[in-house]
Amino acid sequence: MWKTSSLIATVTLCPLVSSTLADFALHKALSDATPIFGSYVKETGKKAEWMKTYPDETLLVHMNIPGTHDAATWNYTHATQDALRGITDLNQVTVPVPESFRCQKLPLIDMLNKGIRAFDLRYALDPTNSSLIFYHSKALLSETATVDDVLFGFYQWLDDHPSETIFLSFQHESSTARYAFDDAASQLKMFQALTSSAARHYFVQTKDQLGTLGDARGKITLMRRFDLDNLPDSYTAALPGLHFSPSLWTDNGPDINLEYNTDKNLTAYIEDYYQPLTPTGSDAIENIKWKYNATVAHIGKATRQHSDSLFWTWASGTNLENSPPDWPRIIALGNGTQYTPDGGVNQHLLLYLKEQKGKRVGIVMFDFFDQPSDLIDTFLDI
Repeated sequence: MWKTSSLIATVTLCPLVSSTLADFALHKALSDATPIFGSYVKETGKKAEWMKTYPDETLLVHMNIPGTHDAATWNYTHATQDALRGITDLNQVTVPVPESFRCQKLPLIDMLNKGIRAFDLRYALDPTNSSLIFYHSKALLSETATVDDVLFGFYQWLDDHPSETIFLSFQHESSTARYAFDDAASQLKMFQALTSSAARHYFVQTKDQLGTLGDARGKITLMRRFDLDNLPDSYTAALPGLHFSPSLWTDNGPDINLEYNTDKNLTAYIEDYYQPLTPTGSDAIENIKWKYNATVAHIGKATRQHSDSLFWTWASGTNLENSPPDWPRIIALGNGTQYTPDGGVNQHLLLYLKEQKGKRVGIVMFDFFDQPSDLIDTFLDI
């Protein structure tokens, strides 16, 4: 089995012992990944294998791909924050309430089995500078689940679902400590994770363009939102996938045009208006309205353009400067009171998406994607 040789660096033992060690190593990686990936469950069914119905020649840029913003934050509760406070103190940061950072309710394995195929993941070095772990801004999400561990969760899932493909957006969190860590060390470790023998097998090795679904089945497309500017140019050349430099990604941009392949003039059209610039004192309804309007304006562009461009829309938002703050959950779902009688962005999007039957909407990233319960079903039925 291929994964055996990827997990055991040198196979000098008899095949039975080697296979047992490989299985043990995989089990340990999946166990360590649990706080981020969730407890691994093999599941089949319509949403776990929805790409089966699409022909191999389908262009990825023509597909509608549901995704999750800050996917690793599902387990970030008050209990998690308290349990990790000793590590956070080593980082010398003060972390606000968990509601400021939590953007999901279900783990990555459930997201996969419920149809999600694009994942926004934020990483940085741990306080000892020894391994890459997951953060959302200053919030440490786990001390045990490393990037490598979680990648093996995705690899195992793809082995179990070879008809599917996954998009992983990796972004480096630079605000995880009072004193900046060594960016070169962080970049090198991420490079190593993405060019290991396992990664070379599971990541689509095409660079700076998206191909067909057939080429990507059983594999991952890297959506790289970090630079390797502290490493030699040869390192950048060796990484596959699409590169979206943070220097070109307009902060809080409602309409970002980012060229990811200059030779072929390939552009990504991106909406990432994550904090509506509403007037001071605006209520939750106003913030939800502004975020929803930016989201559907961008999705509308995707439905009207028939080019081979990539459209990437972020339906997520927050406004922590409001008093009381509009946390990600409030923007996505409303606050459950008479002050947001029609819910949040997700409830409004459900109605909008039902009107887009037969159209290309591109990649759309959701907060609390599982609500309303028919949101992803509706998205996949467009």
